[in-house]
Amino acid sequence: MDKPLTLAPWQQAFCDNQGLDAQYIQPLAAVTRWLAQQVEQQVPVCLGISGSQGSGKSTLATYLKTYLIQLGLNAECVSLDDFYLSRAERAKRAADLHPLFQTRGVPGTHNTELAGDVLAQFRARQPLTLPRFDKSMDEPFEPKNWTNTNVLDVLIVEGWCLGVGPQTKQQLSDPVNPLEQNQDPEGRYRCTVNHFLKTDYEPLFAQLDKLIFLNAQAFTHVARWRFEQEQKLSLSGAQARRMSQSEVAHFVQFFQRLTQWGLATLPEQCDIMLRLSPQRQITETVLHN
Repeated sequence: MDKPLTLAPWQQAFCDNQGLDAQYIQPLAAVTRWLAQQVEQQVPVCLGISGSQGSGKSTLATYLKTYLIQLGLNAECVSLDDFYLSRAERAKRAADLHPLFQTRGVPGTHNTELAGDVLAQFRARQPLTLPRFDKSMDEPFEPKNWTNTNVLDVLIVEGWCLGVGPQTKQQLSDPVNPLEQNQDPEGRYRCTVNHFLKTDYEPLFAQLDKLIFLNAQAFTHVARWRFEQEQKLSLSGAQARRMSQSEVAHFVQFFQRLTQWGLATLPEQCDIMLRLSPQRQITETVLHN
């Protein structure tokens, strides 16, 4: 019979706040031990968490932030999603490049200049102002609602395509789903996304000191996970709304190509790989570095 898991008060408070079972904590013991070693060796540390939509990146980021604070360190989280361009900025990009850039998600729909500035200020041990994005309104929050920090020892950055590299011309030639087949038959959109990934995103990803990869194992889980995530979305205003299941099924097609490419490449490139079950439980932890 398994011995009941004993949690520290801060761990119990975290589980209560997140609505999680105590079993969430157990597979993360190896991760927190590893993280403690990293911060003993150097600060500041920029830690990346990569994984598909709905895989639990923000929950893990919050847990590790809470753990680091317990160690007496200054830590904060930001998502790649928080750097999304506004609808007006994406409309201009859609008009200039391809209509599909109106939809947030892929490389080319983020303010990478702002992201670069934030990472540079973090490296320079300066206080940060971290942007926040309102998904229910599909717009950035007003700057007055952004997060101001002291000088940080650890910045945790989570994002669905962190660490994913560009594809070859041959890999880009065939569409991976109906969205690409019907709305990008010549491949102009996916090639432009790939160009953004190489020129604007790879330099950002290179600033991550360490990378944790939440391995969903198959893209087939992503639409269900993303819909579950959508149901928990907080609505912030009269115009705010949640996507329907069919809208989510369409939306995840924008992410499919690079999610599948990440599933193929990141397990060997990351520093820690956390393998997930279809129910998003961690079934295996693999430490590379």
